[in-house]
Amino acid sequence: MLQNELKTNKSALQMINTADEGRALRYLKKRNAMLEEAEKRREALEEETKKRRWGQIDSKYQGGVADDLEEAFKKETVGLVSAEDFKKKREELVRLREEREKKREEEEAAAAAAASSRPKLKLERQKKAKLSFGEEAEDDGMHNKVAKSLVKKKDFSLGKNPEVDTDFLPDRQREQRLRSERARLVEEYKNNVEKEKGEILEITYSYWDGSGHRRNLRIAKGSTIGQFLEAARNALAMDFAEVRALSASDLMYIKEDVILPHHVSFYELIRSKARGKSGPLFHFDVHDDIRLMSDTRVEKDESHAGKIVDRKWYDRNKHIFPASRWEVYDPNKTFETYTVHGREVNAKN
Repeated sequence: MLQNELKTNKSALQMINTADEGRALRYLKKRNAMLEEAEKRREALEEETKKRRWGQIDSKYQGGVADDLEEAFKKETVGLVSAEDFKKKREELVRLREEREKKREEEEAAAAAAASSRPKLKLERQKKAKLSFGEEAEDDGMHNKVAKSLVKKKDFSLGKNPEVDTDFLPDRQREQRLRSERARLVEEYKNNVEKEKGEILEITYSYWDGSGHRRNLRIAKGSTIGQFLEAARNALAMDFAEVRALSASDLMYIKEDVILPHHVSFYELIRSKARGKSGPLFHFDVHDDIRLMSDTRVEKDESHAGKIVDRKWYDRNKHIFPASRWEVYDPNKTFETYTVHGREVNAKN
């Protein structure tokens, strides 16, 4: 805008040629000089503003204040302003900036002084503490003596209450004792089992080929039915020629109308107190047949001689009494009522 005004003034100068208009010429020259000076100051102010804005970035608040001052200066110097007014406004702007800058520096100096005084205060407190510690150190000996004398005078001492139950707390020694006791009991149980399995049983059995042939055999309690049949086969082979060609797997052992598997041991039958259709499986001593002695409806804890038969004979006669009553041993099946008749089976599974 100032440049356009300068051009207008220059064109006006060209039109003034007469001596009468010298006063107007001097006024125009003076005005042009003022405008040129104002233009230079405006450019210098803009340049300084750019440098301050991009060269040194203050806080948001400070930057906002500088911008406000600059904006206020521009608004007040819009249009034709005399050099004196422009200079005053400029000086006022510089003064305000200097005051704000001085105030900011004072605040920063006060903050720095406060920050530097904190470690000093802490150091003074430490020194005072050291001095007081030195004074108290002299009384430590006397204090300790008094404390020891007081402790000696007391008849009790703090400790564990023996009446509190502490079984729930972990105790390595107790756990070790329990493990040792458990291992000892397990070993003792195993030894008792082996000892019991080594006991000798005298078993009365009957070789059945349609008629009974009783024999006695001594065998360990821990032996299986298969081992028992092998020992019985060796004993029967001397009296029965047909047995010599057989093996233990060709023979069957029937006790109380139950066919016992070869892998079952006498110890298991005795320990579980297994029961058959017509008597207990865990008794191997022989009593008279309850069918001849008393009422068959009355359950008796008596045992009958087990039968050893050829498997081929069983296959030929399993539809005929007594083979028709025989069934394979099932440890999960119990017979609560004994039965002795051919087709009468009053058993509860």
